[in-house]
Amino acid sequence: MAEEDAPEVELSGEQKKEIAKWFLLHSPGGEIQYVAKDVRSVLDDDGAYGEAASEAFPAYNKAQMICLDMPRGMGEVLITSFGELEENQFLDPRTAQVGIVDHVKQVCTDARPATDEELPSPYIEEFRCALDAEVLKYVGEAYPKGVCSVYSTKGKDVEGPGSDFELAVVIQAARNSPQNFCTGSWRSVWNIEFKDDIQILELRGKMQVGAHYFEEGNVQLDTKHECKDSTIFQSPEDCAISIASIIRHHETEYLGSLEV
Repeated sequence: MAEEDAPEVELSGEQKKEIAKWFLLHSPGGEIQYVAKDVRSVLDDDGAYGEAASEAFPAYNKAQMICLDMPRGMGEVLITSFGELEENQFLDPRTAQVGIVDHVKQVCTDARPATDEELPSPYIEEFRCALDAEVLKYVGEAYPKGVCSVYSTKGKDVEGPGSDFELAVVIQAARNSPQNFCTGSWRSVWNIEFKDDIQILELRGKMQVGAHYFEEGNVQLDTKHECKDSTIFQSPEDCAISIASIIRHHETEYLGSLEV
């Protein structure tokens, strides 16, 4: 006698949510909306899907550092942990605007001016603004459709020389072409420690490249690289030039290594 088929086990709502969340979080860059549509259809449980989406989308958006247009032509805002003020509010340091974000729809629904408490002191802003200008110039030359931002991550209230502080540079570039069965992204984060006591800047860089080709198959690339460097503490403008030059050098070198 043939063995009886094992009875089907009904998944709990929590199990369904965790499975859906896993698929959403592991979506290739720029493809989460396509994955979400399929997951929701297969799951056939709007409650479990809604819970999964509310947890997965914010984490995914920050990990991918997606860029959203703010309303009324106010500019763009990068969705990163560095600019996160509240769960759905993100600072754009360049325009001093705060974008109000719907994570699941991946849109910026509104914007407001940042408060003085949310912005760095004039002393720190001088360094941040100078670095932002140099990085913006570099990204415009190196990455088609690239976007960037510079955040004050530590010591933003420092009023003058004598104290350490930190800035973070975020660079993101994506090229999504699902109609041609391919997507790709570049993400890099540079943490810069301004050490006033020893007059040194220490840089730590993390670079990540992702690519997905899915015509007649499924091939993915997800590669990461980390590096360190340093330079001397100078004026805001000279610091900015030195930092941008270091970033350019390491990113160009890493990109070149991927083409070998």
